[in-house]
Amino acid sequence: MSVSLLLDMAVGAHPDRVLVGDRRDGLTATDLSAAAAAAAAGFLRAGAGSVGYLGPHGPDMTVALFGAARAGIPLVPLNFRLAQDRLERLVARLECPVVMTDHPTLWGATGWPVLDLADWRTSLSEHLSTEEVAELAGDAMDDAVAALIYTSGTTSEPKGAILRHRHLVAYVLQTVDLGSAGAEEALLVSVPPYHIAGIGTVLTNVFAGRRLVFLPQFEAAQWLTLAEAEQVTHAMVVPTMLARIVEALTASPRRLPHLRSIAYGGARMPSTILRRALRLLPHVSFTNAYGLTETSSTVAVLGPEDHRAALASTDPAVRARLGSAGRLAPGVEGSIRDPQGRPAPIGELWLRGSQVAGEYSGSGSTLTEDGWFRTRDRARFDADGFLFIEGRADDIIIRGGENIAPAEIEDVLVEHPEVKEVAVIGVPDEEWGSRIVAVVVAQPSASLGGEELREWVRARLRGSRTPDDVVFRETLPYTPTGKLLRRELAASVMSR
Repeated sequence: MSVSLLLDMAVGAHPDRVLVGDRRDGLTATDLSAAAAAAAAGFLRAGAGSVGYLGPHGPDMTVALFGAARAGIPLVPLNFRLAQDRLERLVARLECPVVMTDHPTLWGATGWPVLDLADWRTSLSEHLSTEEVAELAGDAMDDAVAALIYTSGTTSEPKGAILRHRHLVAYVLQTVDLGSAGAEEALLVSVPPYHIAGIGTVLTNVFAGRRLVFLPQFEAAQWLTLAEAEQVTHAMVVPTMLARIVEALTASPRRLPHLRSIAYGGARMPSTILRRALRLLPHVSFTNAYGLTETSSTVAVLGPEDHRAALASTDPAVRARLGSAGRLAPGVEGSIRDPQGRPAPIGELWLRGSQVAGEYSGSGSTLTEDGWFRTRDRARFDADGFLFIEGRADDIIIRGGENIAPAEIEDVLVEHPEVKEVAVIGVPDEEWGSRIVAVVVAQPSASLGGEELREWVRARLRGSRTPDDVVFRETLPYTPTGKLLRRELAASVMSR
C-alpha cells in the first residue's frame, strides 16, 4: 500500500471536503488528488528520479508529497535555510533530482531540472485526461522510498533517513481512523517541511479529513491571529513555539474559543511553560508526541487526560509524568538497554515496529536481525509504562566517573522563578573529566547570581549535580525545529 492510496481513500470518504488552505476556497480532497496527479505527470515528464523540495510548508509541499508518491519517486524536503553550497551537496546525493524552488535563478547553472514554484502552481491547473495520468503516473509499491529526510547535521554532514511507503502507511493506519475528523476541524501547521512532523502531520490529517492551515514562518502574534481567523481547532508546535505563544497570551489574553487541541514535540518541553499553557488554555487538550525521523514520526504519546491528571495530582510519581513522553503507541515496542545491549532500568531506548525504518541513504539499514532500532536517546520507563526521555546518550556528562543527565539539572533550574531558559552542558576538566556548566537566560528584570542558582540546585539534588559554573546569556541557540544546539553552545562557552 502506498502513500497515494491514503489520499485515494480520503477522496472516497469525503470528496468535497476542503483539506488544504482557506476554509472558503482551499483545495478539496478531489482537488488535491487532481493536483497530485498533474504533479506526478510533470515530475515524470522532467525525468525525475527524486524531487528536492526547497520551499515553505504549505499547499505546494502537500501536493508535491502526494504527487511524488503517485509518480513512485521519493520526495526530499530540504532545509531552505542552509547555504547554497550545502544545499547543492545534498541535492548531488539524490538520484536524478528535480529541484522545486522559489529561487530558480540560483539553480540554473547546476544542470539539474528546476521547477519554479510559481510556474509549477499554474501548470497544475492544466487539464490532464485520465489516460494521460494513467500513462505517466502510477502508484508506488509499498517497499519503494516515499521520502528521504536529511538529519539536522549540526556537527557533520547530514544523513539521509529513508522512509518507505510501508513505514509511513503503517504510522498513519496505527494513528488515525479514516474520516474521523469533523467537517469543521482545522489544524494549524507551523513546523517546517523538512522535519518528520511536517510529513506525518500532512498524511494523518488528510486521512482523517481535517483541513490543513499553514503558517510558513512562525511568529506568535501571527499564529494567534491566524488561529482565530481560520477557526483552528487543532495545532502542532515545537516547545519554543509554545513558549512564545504563552508569552503572547500572557501579554494580551484571548480565549481562542475554537481551539481544542495542541500537540507538541520535537524537543523537551520545559515544565514551567507547559503548566502555564495548561492554565492559560483550560479548555484545550494537550498532547506530547515523541518520535524520530527514523520511526516515521510519533512512537509515544502523553495524552490530554495524562496531562490534567499529572497537573492535579499530589503524588510526586504522577506529577512527574508531565515531563514524560507518555506511553508507547499501538504497534510499537520499546526496550531500555545498556551500552552492551543488555536490559537496564536506565539506558538507551530501542524501538521495534512496522513504522520503524532505521535506514539511511548510502549506508543501509541499522536494524538488528530481529528488527530493533537503537535510538541513542537515554530513557527509562516508570512502573506504569510512562516513557521518560533524558536526552541524547552523547549529551551525558561524565563527571568523576558518574553519569549525569543534563535534563535532571535543567528540570530543577527551570523551576526557579527568575529563570526563563536553561541548558546544562559538560566542558573538559583535567581533575574531574568534565565540569558542569549551566547556561541561563534570566527572566526580564531578574537580578540573579550564579551562586544563588548553584544553591538552588544543591538544595534539591545531590551535591555532585550542582553546576560548577553558571553562565548567563541573552538567548540559547536552537534549530528551527526547537532542538537545542548543545555542541554549538559548548563551543561558545569554552571559547569565552
